[in-house]
Amino acid sequence: MKETKDQIDRIYSEAEKAGRSDRPRIWVTFRPIVAETEELAWAKAHRTLDALTQNTANGVGKSPPKSSAPTPQNVGSQRLLDIAKRGEVQDRALWYPTVTATNARGASTALVGSYKTVIESILDYVELGADLISIRGYDNFNDAVDYGRHIIPGVREEIAKKYQ
Repeated sequence: MKETKDQIDRIYSEAEKAGRSDRPRIWVTFRPIVAETEELAWAKAHRTLDALTQNTANGVGKSPPKSSAPTPQNVGSQRLLDIAKRGEVQDRALWYPTVTATNARGASTALVGSYKTVIESILDYVELGADLISIRGYDNFNDAVDYGRHIIPGVREEIAKKYQ
């Protein structure tokens, strides 16, 4: 969280120095891995990681095997890989093994936990200043159903309570 907050503060500061009177909008992207309970979510996360790792090893994924993967050209991916070296789980639910499994390609950071945990984690980023939140899953249809039933309504409800 600290890195995200520092980065947002830096963006705001640079925008101000450049003469902007408005604040830039902050956009974060996650791939939530959710279930009814923490235990079920973590089991699902490890199955997802196994599939990512297996696909990469078989050449099915977009990323070359980690041992031969070149350093990504973009700074964002490089930063994610550096952060991933500090530990698997950071903040409330931010899980980094999906970052290393994909060599930080595309939207690779996962939020793992129960519906409640992931809702709270998304709200943490809203509190930091993120006003655009993009989520997509690894199991497109089933994850979209879970997000539509549990995550999006929960986030909206909590934001409505806070800003009434």
